[in-house]
Amino acid sequence: MSYMPMSARIRWLRSPLIGITLLGLLGVPGVAAAPRNDLIGLPGASSTEGVAVGRGSMFFAGDLFRGDIFRGDLQRGTAALFIDAPDGRMAVGMKVDRSGGLLFVAGGLTGQAYVYSTDTGATLHVYQLANPAQGTFINDVAVTRDGAWFTDSLQPKLYFVPLGAGETLGTARALVLSGPAAATPAAFNLNGIAATPDGATLVVAHTGNGRVYTVDPTTGTSAAIAGVSVPNVDGILLEAGHLFAVQNTDNKVAVIKLSGDLRSGVVEQFITSTDFHVPTTVARFGNQLALANSHFDTGFPPKAKEYEVILVDR
Repeated sequence: MSYMPMSARIRWLRSPLIGITLLGLLGVPGVAAAPRNDLIGLPGASSTEGVAVGRGSMFFAGDLFRGDIFRGDLQRGTAALFIDAPDGRMAVGMKVDRSGGLLFVAGGLTGQAYVYSTDTGATLHVYQLANPAQGTFINDVAVTRDGAWFTDSLQPKLYFVPLGAGETLGTARALVLSGPAAATPAAFNLNGIAATPDGATLVVAHTGNGRVYTVDPTTGTSAAIAGVSVPNVDGILLEAGHLFAVQNTDNKVAVIKLSGDLRSGVVEQFITSTDFHVPTTVARFGNQLALANSHFDTGFPPKAKEYEVILVDR
């Protein structure tokens, strides 16, 4: 997520916004065209920030300020409200666990993380990861075979929620970072997070520095991935030797080829779209990327008439 002025933390009113379906006009007046499958509207959303892919073509997206969760189908290009969250929650970055049964959601200024059932929408656990009175913004999450890692944009810490056999949830703990990822030069620092397939190395995006770093999940030590500069970096996706880094207000995704040891990288190309309106987070769906369109270009909180997930070719 991009920078959030602290004065905005109380401005989340559950005002009734009417979701407008993403329809274009045909040549005949008064006749609506079929919805575009590459722009999937979130009916009734007041904002959006996180997106995650579940089983098959299922996806989830969050209403940042209301905390609500939408569930949809990326192939059909449809979505509907799935979880009407209790007042006071937020929904920032999110990920589905490897079994597809759990949805982990970062809770922003609340200092919380939420675990939902992807089948029923039930709240399975609420974790109080940090104290809001001390300044916190739980921003994004990565899931490994052992559990879920959350970033904090206001504190140089990660938080870990263990995941055991049968999707049993353990007690959360904090990991204090050292090295360049622990720097706090701006109001918004740690942001997106990803993990190697074995979970032995984490990769974090640092918005304040415009860089990406590796983190040892045992010690918290960090190191820069040399050769990579990504201003306004937000959500990230790590797969098959490449890192996809969303540069939110730049309206592009950097495609970075990483060295085998993750010590360096080269930006090979940028993915852009005229439909990007400050994309924030990214997930993979087949040969496409799914991104949440935040519309922060309309103000903060955003004032767009509709919010959507956008699909682009990789």
